[in-house]
Amino acid sequence: MNVTTPAGLDDLRVIGDIGGTHARFALAQRGAYSHLQRVDVAKYDSLIEALKDYLAVLPSGLLPSVAVIDVAGPVRGDHVKMTNLAWSFSADDMKHRLGLKAFRVLNDFAAAASSIPYLPQADCFPIGPDISGVKGPIGVVGPGTGLGVGALVPNGDGWTLIPGEGGHVSLPPSSEIEDRILVILRKRFGHASAERALSGVGLVNLYHALCEIDGVAAAPFTPADVTDHAIRGTDPLCVKAFAHFCEMLGTVAGDLALTLGASGGIYIAGGILLRFKEAFAASGFRTRFESKGRFRDWLQTVPTRLILEESPALLGLANVPIEVGV
Repeated sequence: MNVTTPAGLDDLRVIGDIGGTHARFALAQRGAYSHLQRVDVAKYDSLIEALKDYLAVLPSGLLPSVAVIDVAGPVRGDHVKMTNLAWSFSADDMKHRLGLKAFRVLNDFAAAASSIPYLPQADCFPIGPDISGVKGPIGVVGPGTGLGVGALVPNGDGWTLIPGEGGHVSLPPSSEIEDRILVILRKRFGHASAERALSGVGLVNLYHALCEIDGVAAAPFTPADVTDHAIRGTDPLCVKAFAHFCEMLGTVAGDLALTLGASGGIYIAGGILLRFKEAFAASGFRTRFESKGRFRDWLQTVPTRLILEESPALLGLANVPIEVGV
């Protein structure tokens, strides 16, 4: 891919990928990052506290002049409030309190999407046919603490980044059992968004819904418990929950591909599926992705790839343009 060189890459920048469970901080310069540190966000009451702790332990002489941060939530204007974490802040206030020349904030999946042109081939695991040589818009979807969605659209020699909150679209059922799951989720949450099923907590929601349908008591499983039992085949309802998770993700990914005209591919990010790439590849994801009636043939030409990098957003944050100045 041809990539334009953004301004501000020569400035040492602190970057941060802030999720609902963990935050990852690093230093970046000229498109590469180092000094990676992962912290539990529950340890901190605010972003400024977490950032100050990270900066305080850096080797002497490494003083970033700019910051580029992504957050799991919408970014509209200066004030930012996260969706799955009780943090809020003003970007302008952060810039002044940290003594920086610039402080840019992106949505987390806008940052993940911006990494795609820079990802090594080895970090992209094909789910379905390994289709190469494709061009056009690219979509990114990822289940983690929530469900993130972002996109890139070709713009001359570069890309236009499209942030969004696609994880909160209505969950689309595609079978009778999914109709029943949707009814249960709607009774519990009111609006049954895609995130209610396609996230860590969503995986548990699916398991609980299947237990209710079968009339059995649900065990107090965590998302890790559900995936572990599913992969080992030690609990039939966990097996079914994981299968529905993969298939529903395929439906959402196919919808995203059609909405964007994503001939450049759909990339799957997020931490849930990294440890289970073979099981995910063998699941019903790709079949469901292509199951769009008259557009099945078109979707068969669209690659779907699992990003093997745990935090692709950091690579995106290391490379996005940032205006440096007062």
